[in-house]
Amino acid sequence: MSVLDTGIILFYFLLLIIVGVLGAKKAKTVEDYALAGRNLGLFIYLGCLSAVILGGASTIGTAKLGYQFGLSGIWFVFMIGLGITVLGLFFTNQIYGANVTTIGELLGRRYNKETRLISALVAAIYTMMVSVTQVIGMGTIIHAVLGWNMTASMLVGGGIVLFYTILGGMWSVTMTDIIQFLIMTVGIFFVMLPMSLSHVGGWKALSEQLPAAHFDLTSIGWANIFQYFLLYTLGMVVSQDIWQRVFTARTRKIARSGAVYAGLYSVAYALTLSVIGMCAVIVFPTISDPQSVFAKMSLTVLPHGLLGLILASVCSALMSTASGTLLASSTLLSHDILKQYWLKDMSEQKFVFLSRMITLAIGVIAIVFAVWIQDVLVALDVAYAILSGAIFVPVVLGFFWKKATAKAGFYSIVISSLVVLAGLAVEGLSSTNPIMYGIAVSVVSIIVFSLYPSLRLRKGNELVEDQEGVL
Repeated sequence: MSVLDTGIILFYFLLLIIVGVLGAKKAKTVEDYALAGRNLGLFIYLGCLSAVILGGASTIGTAKLGYQFGLSGIWFVFMIGLGITVLGLFFTNQIYGANVTTIGELLGRRYNKETRLISALVAAIYTMMVSVTQVIGMGTIIHAVLGWNMTASMLVGGGIVLFYTILGGMWSVTMTDIIQFLIMTVGIFFVMLPMSLSHVGGWKALSEQLPAAHFDLTSIGWANIFQYFLLYTLGMVVSQDIWQRVFTARTRKIARSGAVYAGLYSVAYALTLSVIGMCAVIVFPTISDPQSVFAKMSLTVLPHGLLGLILASVCSALMSTASGTLLASSTLLSHDILKQYWLKDMSEQKFVFLSRMITLAIGVIAIVFAVWIQDVLVALDVAYAILSGAIFVPVVLGFFWKKATAKAGFYSIVISSLVVLAGLAVEGLSSTNPIMYGIAVSVVSIIVFSLYPSLRLRKGNELVEDQEGVL
């Protein structure tokens, strides 16, 4: 790292802090702080949505998978793109017009207040764990390029994100996300990809030097591809940080179109990072830590100045997702729990202050967890396993199956959450089985508890239980 590169990165960090201060001036109401006034146009909305779904795990993790499996490494982020596309095409109508702030609020309307409470807790855990992955990613990059130890690196990166998110909420997040989206796009597509290919002699040289398995789209294995579908495609559909961005769109059409475009952008992003990882196989044939592939490639193939820009683009991807998920987690806790049960009469100004304090608390917890886990893909797997296994079925059946009852929605989330957590504890954090257990139990629970009231017979004007259980 030259003085120029370090200066570019530090200038970028300073710019984010300044933008955070400016965003604080616009966040006057609860809706401003949580949803940026529900007034974003297509380009800004697309940039924000793309920035939040393509974070540290997407960038660092896909380069790692490209190094290990070649083009088959695209499936991780491809499934994220598929999920956001499905959300845009099939769920925008249901969630955009509801005029809610959180997924818990919508489930509370569809089922009952207990369901709102439990779904908010589950979704808050998920969004916090995604924040953890971004802090780990920031630590990895800063550690690789500046030589600081991982703990100090995560404290610095996480602290900057926490600062501007606390100040301006969604307005700060939106303003910084546009900067981050532009830098991320230029840095990854127009600088890092061509420079990496040029360093190894072009695509022809790459195809001649790598084994055929690196050009097989299924070499990662169908089991892993299916796992990514369960984790990320289903998870995107019911993710609070994504829903919160959907609610910021000015119109329903913008919400739908922006989600589809973000899905297509994700596929291109996945392919680009996988190819960069494949180039690294030639440059570093025996790398000790595949998670540092992207950072090492940047340090090797880029000239001074461009190196600072690329590392700033990676930090952009990390910070945008971290800020969005931190805000999502704090919104769930403040709107669906504290406001509903203890602070119903709190003034608008005090509630914005409370939201900032909750964001601070969650950010501190996320940084502590990041220091403890220090593996970006494991942390992300845990987050999406809880979300996909426990929340997906009640949301989908709540939209499309009118017989789903309040009691069924509540018990489905509770039982499936316990099953997923128990499965992760028994079979390991990277196991796919707990997600399938959770989904299966969730389906059975919601059907059984929904159909139970049908076991009644009408006698006169009263409903009486059929004691023998015969219809």
